[in-house]
Amino acid sequence: MSDKRHTTTSGIKIRELYTSAKPMEEKPGEFPFTRGIQKDMYRGRLWTMRQYAGFSTAEESNKRYHYLLAQGTTGLSVAFDLPTQIGYDSDHEMADGEVGKVGVAIDSLKDIEILFDGIELKNITTSMTINATASILLAMYIALAKKQGADLNQISGTIQNDILKEYAARGTYIYPPKPSMRLITDIFEYCSKEVPKWNTISISGYHIREAGSTAVQELAFTLANGKTYLKAALDKGLDINIFAKRLSFFFNCHNNFFEEIAKFRAARRMWAKITKDLGATDEKAQMLRFHTQTGGSTLTAQQPLNNVIRVTNQAMAAVLGGTQSLHTNGYDEALSLPTEAAAKIALRTQQIIGFESGVTDTVDPLAGSFFIENLTDEVEAASWIYIDKIDAMGGAVNAIESGYMQNEIASSAYQYQIEIENGERVSVGVNKFTQTEEGITEVLNIDDSIRIVQAEKIAHLKKNRDNKAVNDALNKLENAAKNDVNLMPFIIDAVEKYATLGEIADTLRNVFGEY
Repeated sequence: MSDKRHTTTSGIKIRELYTSAKPMEEKPGEFPFTRGIQKDMYRGRLWTMRQYAGFSTAEESNKRYHYLLAQGTTGLSVAFDLPTQIGYDSDHEMADGEVGKVGVAIDSLKDIEILFDGIELKNITTSMTINATASILLAMYIALAKKQGADLNQISGTIQNDILKEYAARGTYIYPPKPSMRLITDIFEYCSKEVPKWNTISISGYHIREAGSTAVQELAFTLANGKTYLKAALDKGLDINIFAKRLSFFFNCHNNFFEEIAKFRAARRMWAKITKDLGATDEKAQMLRFHTQTGGSTLTAQQPLNNVIRVTNQAMAAVLGGTQSLHTNGYDEALSLPTEAAAKIALRTQQIIGFESGVTDTVDPLAGSFFIENLTDEVEAASWIYIDKIDAMGGAVNAIESGYMQNEIASSAYQYQIEIENGERVSVGVNKFTQTEEGITEVLNIDDSIRIVQAEKIAHLKKNRDNKAVNDALNKLENAAKNDVNLMPFIIDAVEKYATLGEIADTLRNVFGEY
C-alpha cells in the first residue's frame, strides 16, 4: 500500500499509532487559545448558524432571508453578484449575463432597503461577502441602519473586506494594491470610532482553499495576509488593542476530518503569537475568531445527495475545531445555487449537530488525543515555514505581487487533480462507486431578464433623485480620494444621496486606476 494513502492533504505523514503527546497545560479561553476562545465554548452558547444566501433581485433574496430566519438561522450572510463585487451597476455592459447569478444584485441604497425589508438591523448580525466594494456596501448598511433608527454603537456584523486574497486566489479586485489597502484601513479607522461593534475585515482562507491550496497553505497564507493588515493599521497609527478585536477570519473546512480540526486549533495559537509579537496586550485582541464554510470545491455534481454526508463531516470538524459561526453548503451547489429544500437540509445539519450529537456538552472534546495534539503541532510547524518565507520576501503584498502565493496554490491544485485522475485519491461517485443515474431534477435557475428589471430600477432612481446633490457628493469623494483623508464619510454621503454603486466605484477608478 503506497505511503501516499497515509498523509494529510498537506502531505503531513500520518503514523500508524500515536502513543504520546505534549501535556496540555493551557485552559480554554486562555492564551494562546488552542482549546478555544471562550472558557465554556458551546456550553455557554452555540456558534451562529449563518447561512450564506443571496440571488436574483433584492426582493427575491429578502424572501429567502425571511424563510431562513423562520427555519431557525441565527445570523444573515449576504452573497452579492459579480457586477456588485467588481463595482459595476446592473445596466453596465460588463454586467451582461452576470446580474443576480451568483448572488444578489445591489445597485443603490434602494436595493439594500428592499433586501432588509422587515428585518431590524439592530436585532441581527449580518455578514457580507464583499471585498473591492466593501466600503460602499458597508456605507449602504450604515445608511439603512440610520434610517431604521438603530444605534450605530450597537449594530454588529462583518464585511469580508480582504483584498489580498483576491489578488492571490479569486480575482474580484478593482484598484491596485496600495489604494485598496488604503480603503481597508480607512474602514478600520472609521468603524473603530463610529461603528465599534462592526467586524471590519474577515481575513479569508476560504477562497485560497477553493483555488486549490492545501490546508497548511490556507492557514499560512491567511495568517500572512492578516499580519499585513495588522501592520497597515499600525502604520496608520491605530491602536492594536482596539482594532485587532474587530478582525475576524473565514476558513474553509474540507474532507480530511482530523487535519481540519488541527488546522483550526493551530490557527488560534499562531494568531495569538502574531498579535502578541506586534504589541497586543489585551487578550481579546489576541483571539482569533472565525467563521467556517464547508468546502464548495469538495461537492460533486455526480450523486449530489452524497454531498449531505460530506457537508455533515465538514460541519462536525468545524464545530470540534471551535468555530464561532458556520455556513453549511446545499447538496445541490455543484449544479446551481441552492434550492429552498437544499438550504433547509443544510441548516438542519447544523441544528442536529448542535442539539442532538452531544459534541457541544464539553469544551474541546478532542484535546489530549495523541493524534490531534501531534497533528496540531505539525500543521503549525509547516505553516510557520511558509510565513517565515513570506516575511523574508517583505510580507504578503510582495509575495502576491511576485506571484509566489499564486504559484504555490496552482501547484497544489494541479497535484490534487492528478491524484483524482489517476485514482490515487478517491472521490466517491466521481472516480469510484460511479453510476449513471443521479436522481436530482430540481435546480435553481436565475433568468437573464433580471438585468432588465434592475436597469429599469436604476433609470427610475436617476430620474427621481436629486442629481445635483449626487454630483456634488461624487465630486467631494473624488477630491478626498486625491488627498489623504478618510473616505468613509464621503462614501456614506454619496450613498445617502442615492448615488449608485457603479458611480461611486467609477469615481474611485478615476483617481486610483484599475489593477
